[in-house]
Amino acid sequence: MNLRQAPGPVEDHHGPGSTALLTDRYELTMIDAALRDGTAARPCVFELFGRRLHGARRFGVVAGTGRLLRELREFRFGDDELRYLRDERIVSSETLTFLEGYRFSGSILGYREGELYFPESPILTVEGPFAEAVVLETLALSILNHDSAVATAAARMSIAAGDRPLAEMGSRRAAERGAVAAARAAYIAGFGATSNLEAGRTWGIPTMGTAAHAWTLLHDTEEQAFRSQIAALGIETTLLIDTYDITDGVATAVRVAGTGLGGVRIDSGDLPAVAAQVRAQLDALGATGTKITVTSDLDEFAIAALAASPVDSYGVGTSVVTGSGASTAGMVYKLVARRDAAGKWVSVAKASAEKASRGGRKTAFRTLERGTATSELIVVSEGFEPMTQAPDHAGARPLQVTLVEDGEPDAAFEGPAGVTAARAHHRHVREELPVRALALSRSDPALPTIFIDAR
Repeated sequence: MNLRQAPGPVEDHHGPGSTALLTDRYELTMIDAALRDGTAARPCVFELFGRRLHGARRFGVVAGTGRLLRELREFRFGDDELRYLRDERIVSSETLTFLEGYRFSGSILGYREGELYFPESPILTVEGPFAEAVVLETLALSILNHDSAVATAAARMSIAAGDRPLAEMGSRRAAERGAVAAARAAYIAGFGATSNLEAGRTWGIPTMGTAAHAWTLLHDTEEQAFRSQIAALGIETTLLIDTYDITDGVATAVRVAGTGLGGVRIDSGDLPAVAAQVRAQLDALGATGTKITVTSDLDEFAIAALAASPVDSYGVGTSVVTGSGASTAGMVYKLVARRDAAGKWVSVAKASAEKASRGGRKTAFRTLERGTATSELIVVSEGFEPMTQAPDHAGARPLQVTLVEDGEPDAAFEGPAGVTAARAHHRHVREELPVRALALSRSDPALPTIFIDAR
């Protein structure tokens, strides 16, 4: 694979405009009713969390936070959005007036992007008037559920790959904008490059890619295709050697490029056996420095199975962009505290069977012993300011940061710079995991979630 670094992070100014209708109808009908009964301005605390880790994974990876902050800036009801709501008679004229001036004025605390999470981790805490905070539910969940699922799968693949580079190449297996988001999430969780050029432009992710089988099939012979590719890209390029016969492809590649050929790519066959065969043939021909990249429907288990094979890098498509069997993180957004009519904070919780929530504001910490994480410690309070230190755990690491204050997103978490910071943070916190967390088999979470009730 040929890897090209984006020429420089470029902030995206090509979004779809207003994001206000990326929501469910009942968010607006609740606002409509709340404006009528006087509860729209009641201060509330909402929490975004997952009740469990989907796919029986041992940890989850938070991703999508920077995208959410960018979309929050565009969460405005303009003329087109208001006209649609009016024409469809979705809300009253009084609510349309409220929405016309909508600006989120509250605060959002949350886990840093790239952070690990576990069951009931308070990934986002949204505080503000009911009408301002409730309407963010669908947008927040749609972004974080998708991106965190991809990032969690990508992290598992990164663990399986070890020091070998990973490239994301699954755009054709996802919706067009979802593909860009998936490339971003995979990069945060350990992938080194993407084939998606929009992801490179928008988020500053290195891009890669050379030629597909169509390139070889275009030419009268495989040799002509290889010669043309080398003429265009140089001998450091990667040649796709399995369009016809792999043994002939390797021989032709070295004959055309010489022993300095940069790499070959294998996209089919019994990969462990084929990789060993190709490595032996390359070495016999003197191309000892030529790298081998494998693709072909890889997931974390296939990558782990190639650990002892002479493979230098991996390209992953369908599996990573679909969460490798867990296409959503299964997060929910629940009201956990509100002020009552007298102005007092009250914890509230859903009691439905198997869908219960836990009331009260949460402050989260990660306990560690000698640098290794031991638990997810969550302190529950009634609705006041979050705590800065865990009771009886002075060395615990606080997990939440201020993402939005007085309605203004923190730009440090946005754009390409935010992606770079999230990637670095993920690399750091993954080193805290105990060894058992690195296994790929289905299991209970690697860390227990422990609650302390400080109400």
